[in-house]
Amino acid sequence: MDWFLLALKNYATFTGRARRKEYWMFVLFYVLILFGLSIVDALLGTGFFGAIFVLGMVIPSIAAAVRRLHDTGRSGWWMLIGFIPLVGLVLIYFLVLDSDASDNAYGPSPKLADGAAAL
Repeated sequence: MDWFLLALKNYATFTGRARRKEYWMFVLFYVLILFGLSIVDALLGTGFFGAIFVLGMVIPSIAAAVRRLHDTGRSGWWMLIGFIPLVGLVLIYFLVLDSDASDNAYGPSPKLADGAAAL
């Protein structure tokens, strides 16, 4: 849950880098919360709670993905490839890639900042 809260603290931060674990833990908790809200909406017969959550999480989701792309050495503009049908699946490949072990144009390696060994 700390990773999800970290992404919310960096609500609209499109600079810097996000480790692979930070991004995918954010995605995991996002999906779990959305699933829970979907159940509540189904029980109440509304779509209100899930819709509000999704709208509130648009900017943090994009910001986390942009920081993740920065960690792999790519510009955040690569997010636009997601709008191309089927070709946009390539974006998932870039989000799964391991981090650049050293500093890149987007900042120092978060792995080294956390004290983890670079592979």
